[in-house]
Amino acid sequence: MSDRKRVPRPGGRGAEWPRRRVLGIGGALGLVTAGGLALSGATAHRPASTGNELRSAVPLPEPYTVPLPIPPVLVPAGTSGGTDRYEITQRRVAAEILPGVRTELWTYDGTFPGPTIESRRGRPVTVRHRNELPVPTVVHLHGGRTPAASEGYPTDLVLPRDWPDPRAHRHHTGAHAMSDPRAVITRSVREYTFPLDQRAAMLWYHDHRMDFTAPAIWRGLAGLHIVRDDIEDALDLPRGEREVPLMIADRAFASDGSLAYPSLDPTLRDRPGVDASFAAGVLGDVILVNGAPWPVHEVDAVRHRLRLLNASNARHYELQAVTDDGRVLELAQIGADQGLLERPVTHTVLPLAPAERYDVVIDFAGLPAGSRVRLVNRLGSGRSREVMAFRVVRRARDDTRVPARLAGDLPTWRRSEATAVREFVFRAGRTQHGRGWVIGGKAFDPSRTDVRTRLGAVEVWRFVADVHHPVHLHLVGFRVLSRGGRGLLPHDAGLKDTLSLRPAESAEIITRFDGYQGRYLFHCHNAEHEDMGMMANREVT
Repeated sequence: MSDRKRVPRPGGRGAEWPRRRVLGIGGALGLVTAGGLALSGATAHRPASTGNELRSAVPLPEPYTVPLPIPPVLVPAGTSGGTDRYEITQRRVAAEILPGVRTELWTYDGTFPGPTIESRRGRPVTVRHRNELPVPTVVHLHGGRTPAASEGYPTDLVLPRDWPDPRAHRHHTGAHAMSDPRAVITRSVREYTFPLDQRAAMLWYHDHRMDFTAPAIWRGLAGLHIVRDDIEDALDLPRGEREVPLMIADRAFASDGSLAYPSLDPTLRDRPGVDASFAAGVLGDVILVNGAPWPVHEVDAVRHRLRLLNASNARHYELQAVTDDGRVLELAQIGADQGLLERPVTHTVLPLAPAERYDVVIDFAGLPAGSRVRLVNRLGSGRSREVMAFRVVRRARDDTRVPARLAGDLPTWRRSEATAVREFVFRAGRTQHGRGWVIGGKAFDPSRTDVRTRLGAVEVWRFVADVHHPVHLHLVGFRVLSRGGRGLLPHDAGLKDTLSLRPAESAEIITRFDGYQGRYLFHCHNAEHEDMGMMANREVT
């Protein structure tokens, strides 16, 4: 990590990695170590698959035969002093994801995805989580402007009732908490407070436990949190049944119907990490949307608002809406990770990296009843190319529109305001567990402060990648300034909290570190990279 503008050339031990994983599925990690940043522009333009795909060992349904479920909206357990209070129990359930097959899931309140929380800008929310799972958990509100005490820091564990206190018993899971004097550990229950003093946006909550985030999310610990405000309400955008949240996630299934995942320790108690061939990331061969495989959703022939989230561990998507006769429908992007854009941006193909959210409007007008529109992934092959489908069932009146101007409250930070320019290289490297992923040559250490920023300071951060890394900053949103020293891509518009950094690419962002003081993370949101060391601490002072 550096505040210099020169780009260092990574090298060193990485060249020892097998060269056979050079391109394609499972190949991104080998590509890095074989060639460092000396990758072609063509590779950066269309990224290689960063990860290895698991194949399911159970019969899979035909695409577009399962109805799309909509996650239930959680009802507050109570309200006091203008704060809504929610209660969620983390527990195991057996559910039918594949038709006729029972699968054990780790869930928030018994559903996958977990229940959606809907709230208003500036109206505080408290969520009381009870951990009835067999391992410690941590809850992080991704995209939330959250005080450090409720940030969901990876060592702030909520222990199961019978789990040994790591401060009194030595086992791997407790080792990080013992080496982190700031860790806050509770037994069974923890209450998180979210002020939600932020723009309307679709956030999501998920597990963030040290070393075991990836398998915990894979088993089902993820849900949506939608913030609304008066600015958004004043627009004539589709709403109600015509506003559709879509959590896209890939999974694979073992022969007994359980979720397959290549953990070194399937109990998720002691040894972190995955089999070496999956070190670049775990991909599944089943695409789930809201927990259903390749679902179909019935729609009227009108505009619909799609709230897109890529909740996959490592899979990237290039989404395209295509009719059965080959017509490509436009996706009018109206929002990014952190809320509405200033003006809409029209796409025919929309890239979606892990943890990114996009808010788009699609217009089914003009399609006759019975028409089908497939949402496909141009980066996929075989069944992983299919995502979901919409079936037009009837004509209807449509009073909605996509206005030329959406929101005027986006921040306008200027490079001249920046008090620091910092550089961070995301690449393969060595961790305490062996080979893994590092930032600035260092694997994550919860007891180390990597960057100190002053509350209220504007800074420019430059990221440099070896392979594809979706870079996420906690607490703040940012604007993308440039990619490769050039302009932005169409989907870089708006206020973001996750940047899809492509292979061999450098990119600059600008942000103001406001909100709260304390310790916050920035990391790669390829969940396997994250678990294998690719996180860093930022102290806001």
